[in-house]
Amino acid sequence: MPYTRTSDINIHYQRKGTGCPVLFIGGVGGDLRSKPNVFDTCLADSFDILAFDQRGTGLTDKPDGTYTMAQYARDTEAVMDAVNWHSAHVVGVSFGGMVVQELALRSPQRVRSLVLCCTTAGGAGGSSYPIHELSGLSPAERSRKMLAIGDNRYNEAWQAEHPEETERMLQEAAAGASPFLKEPGGIAGITRQIEARSHHDTYERLPSIRIPTLVCGGKYDGQASPEAVRNLHGRIPAAELRFFEGGHRFLSQDPEAYKVIAGFLQRHCSA
Repeated sequence: MPYTRTSDINIHYQRKGTGCPVLFIGGVGGDLRSKPNVFDTCLADSFDILAFDQRGTGLTDKPDGTYTMAQYARDTEAVMDAVNWHSAHVVGVSFGGMVVQELALRSPQRVRSLVLCCTTAGGAGGSSYPIHELSGLSPAERSRKMLAIGDNRYNEAWQAEHPEETERMLQEAAAGASPFLKEPGGIAGITRQIEARSHHDTYERLPSIRIPTLVCGGKYDGQASPEAVRNLHGRIPAAELRFFEGGHRFLSQDPEAYKVIAGFLQRHCSA
């Protein structure tokens, strides 16, 4: 498995496909061993896809200490350097969308176009739901809460009325949990990642982005709410905005989502 070394950690990455270079950064707790992932989507049919396990997750190192969003952006540049990519089209999902905002602000020359999915600017524009505040709940309570936050169609009232379907969805979520969470350092790693997320705020800086940008949201997302997604869109000059059928996981809920993203990337690959 390919790794690259930064000043303090080893980062696990994968690359697949041919065509225009597209860097994909996933959400909190992502693990490339989990399937399906970006390499199982239509993006891998049309582009040269690069993805990696972020600091604290997957097969990447999980050092002690505080993690920052700027640090995650630097890690991203290190992965690009490892495959000799000076620049790429970049897709960021949820936490990954926060990271790529930092990347585009820190090193705009490295980002050819930008796709921001189910993510927010923080600050005055509204943050994603503060999932770090759920740490005091029991695992069962947290799972039910996250089900309702991720898609507000499945709120507490719906769960009470549909106990069997709720249990099935919770079991599916547990079965799909990232492998690293059961490995040494896994819980500590994701906890540090969530803490870094809690300090995300790019709102005042976003108008300086002059990169072609597509902002995507889920109509029923309670984590990156439609209002916060619209606020993010409004801060980036000339950005496009699309909403899809689904919640925080609209990419897997709406078959049109990846098709729209692929179309946006193709347009800017040939520009």
